[in-house]
Amino acid sequence: MESVDHFYGRARELAALSRLLHRVEGRGLTGRPGRAVLVRGRRRVGKSRLVEEFIERSGLPSFFFTASAQSNTATDLRLFVEAGAASTLPQAGLFAGQLPRDWDAALQLLAAAIPADQPSIVVLDEMPYLIANDPGFEGTLQKLYDRELSRKPMLLLCVGSDLAMMERLNEYDRPFHQRGTEMVVPPLSPADVAEMLGLGPADAFDAFLVSGGLPLVLEEWPVNGGPFDYLADAVTDPTSALIVSGERSLAAEFPADAQARLVLSAIGSGERTRTLIGRAAGGMPATSLNRALHLLSSKRVIEAVTPLSTHPSKETRYYVADSHLRFWLAFLGPHLAEVERGRGDLTLARIRQSWSSWRGRAIEPVVRESLFRMREGGLPAGTGTVGGYWTRTNDPEIDLVAADRGPIAQRITAVGSIKWLEKAFDAHDLARLLVHRSQLPGADDATPLIAVSRAGTSVDGVQSVTPDQLLTAWGGSGE
Repeated sequence: MESVDHFYGRARELAALSRLLHRVEGRGLTGRPGRAVLVRGRRRVGKSRLVEEFIERSGLPSFFFTASAQSNTATDLRLFVEAGAASTLPQAGLFAGQLPRDWDAALQLLAAAIPADQPSIVVLDEMPYLIANDPGFEGTLQKLYDRELSRKPMLLLCVGSDLAMMERLNEYDRPFHQRGTEMVVPPLSPADVAEMLGLGPADAFDAFLVSGGLPLVLEEWPVNGGPFDYLADAVTDPTSALIVSGERSLAAEFPADAQARLVLSAIGSGERTRTLIGRAAGGMPATSLNRALHLLSSKRVIEAVTPLSTHPSKETRYYVADSHLRFWLAFLGPHLAEVERGRGDLTLARIRQSWSSWRGRAIEPVVRESLFRMREGGLPAGTGTVGGYWTRTNDPEIDLVAADRGPIAQRITAVGSIKWLEKAFDAHDLARLLVHRSQLPGADDATPLIAVSRAGTSVDGVQSVTPDQLLTAWGGSGE
């Protein structure tokens, strides 16, 4: 089958970068035409590829430096000079033979090489590594940006995968506060996946669950192919993006934190409560478990959620935030040795066996986000948040709860069910949803009912939402 080999999606991000570049160009050569952008997004989501595409489309002189977690300041400085010499800046020759002693000297060299008579683009990729290797880098960049870089018609793109650190860079107590525009690069959306792979809405969502919208995975995916068309090849190749992406992301995020990896594996295997996570992590002490959960949450790798209703609840549950990592932890991470010894067929059989039940739960946060994005045929007016509801005994456990606010609502606006199966939402499902509504604090007989079903609905009395409607919410046209 034909695979994907083009640049897809990112229209919104490219447009945003273009607007910022126009501001640089519009200021001419007077005042402070320079602009800075703090670009963040999950690892392997395509940030660097996006920036490269933007530079190529702009046709402007550029400088692109990528830091490494395995380097130190001295190595970073050497690689910075090499990047400068290889750049397309008109004064790139200034970098030849230079060996700056610190970042102050290196950034002054860059400032001298940036043209003053035409716009240019400067990229500092994996900026969190620079700060980790030299805590003074952040202050030095702020000083040079204020004194010299912002005086040039230049767009400075500071890129990073450590979401929490990149967010902190613009906080009021940090040197670079209010100097950079923040930009988040999300995974490719289900609509992007549908366009790239030529898939219908339901299959596009399935492909999104496996790929997480990661371009490197999708580039391997056969056009018009369903999940198992792709998985049949990917799980037999230890070097496939599907296999490699998860391990590389975890190695970069938690290079020496075995406890965080252990807790994440427990959550990825399906455990959702603190007690069961700790038990699955080998009976980890409460202090260690709390530290690991805090670290995972701070890095945006997991999300902690509570039931949404008009009553407070402490029944916190945890789940993996990234869709691809969720799939990888459930099916691939625990069985890498199997794949590496050529028995990917065992892995594939295991995925087939658990696919329906895993998919049914994995689609829930995607459906909630899709519903929240829908403009027509979605949630009732006045909805400010979408979540779920459960009790300690899971009786009831409700897939969809829409409310005016969270985590403690004043008003429930809708209650719903998600059935991502090959059969329609039927009378039995409706009866169960009616019972669940009666058990939800804040809901009553007048609270609207919603059924999100992969195969549609076969009963009246409930608002039906189909995959094509969900896809449209992401900018897709459906079928």
